[in-house]
Amino acid sequence: MNKKLVTLIGMVIILIGGLFLSGCGTTVSESADDKIVVTTTIGQIGDAVKNIGGDHVEVHSLMGPGVDPHLYKAKQSDIGKLQEADIIFYSGLHLEGKMLEIFEKMNKEKPTYAISDSIPKDKLRKDAADNTAMDPHVWFDIDLWKIALEQVRDGLIEKDPDNKEDYIKNTEKYFAELDELKAYAAKEMSMIPDEQRVLVTAHDAFNYFGAKYDLQVMGLQGLSTDSEYGLADVQSLVNTLVDRNIKAVFVESSISEKSINAVIAGAKDKGHEVSIGGELFSDAMGKEGTEEGTYIGMYRHNVDTIVEALK
Repeated sequence: MNKKLVTLIGMVIILIGGLFLSGCGTTVSESADDKIVVTTTIGQIGDAVKNIGGDHVEVHSLMGPGVDPHLYKAKQSDIGKLQEADIIFYSGLHLEGKMLEIFEKMNKEKPTYAISDSIPKDKLRKDAADNTAMDPHVWFDIDLWKIALEQVRDGLIEKDPDNKEDYIKNTEKYFAELDELKAYAAKEMSMIPDEQRVLVTAHDAFNYFGAKYDLQVMGLQGLSTDSEYGLADVQSLVNTLVDRNIKAVFVESSISEKSINAVIAGAKDKGHEVSIGGELFSDAMGKEGTEEGTYIGMYRHNVDTIVEALK
């Protein structure tokens, strides 16, 4: 065989071998950088997973700003995110009531956690209209929320034991920030006069919050926005506003203002002026990239808005 041809063939073989090894090296590197893919329902859980998981997780939340989890039905794209996830965290206590069958199915395929179910039942608040149902809005009691988030920490550790120490340290750091938030909220809420300590909203999402900071909470709808309200409910709330001379009510970012506007109009018909004290975040957080798009920022916003309107 021609020497030049042999030399050329040898060079080609070396080149191909080098490219192959280089390709193998890239694959190994990319594999080493793989993150745990986590899918959550509400933003409050998604934000907590980001804080606890840190650089080890990639988080996708199904329900963004303005989305009502009580009424939410999974889209086809959501099913894809759930199937692609390595681990799933949702609230539980029937908050995502229309998705329970999906979670039951996913639980057979991969780790799927209803984090609020880890809270002792004697610490939960019951539905006044249904003694067998529990109030799912536990994130408004920071102490209870921390119990639920321990399930996030433990779930990540079980899935990724190699990074156990990071998950523990991240949780301790985040919980310290939550303790600071709790102290801030208690100090600010104490500024509201006794006669004005009534929080009127569209639905009963703030009962844990009210119990924590000594507020009477009144919602036009029940614990779930799936429940109906009627003229008698509106009139009862109007009478309370007039009798107690309450000047402000609040709208929620994930619920139409229609119901609260009906209450304001009813009070006006009785010669009592009521204004909207501001918008609160109840079942959904604010836009991503804003302070209100984080759990701590959302909570502080609610505290500041309520205090400013009622004090």
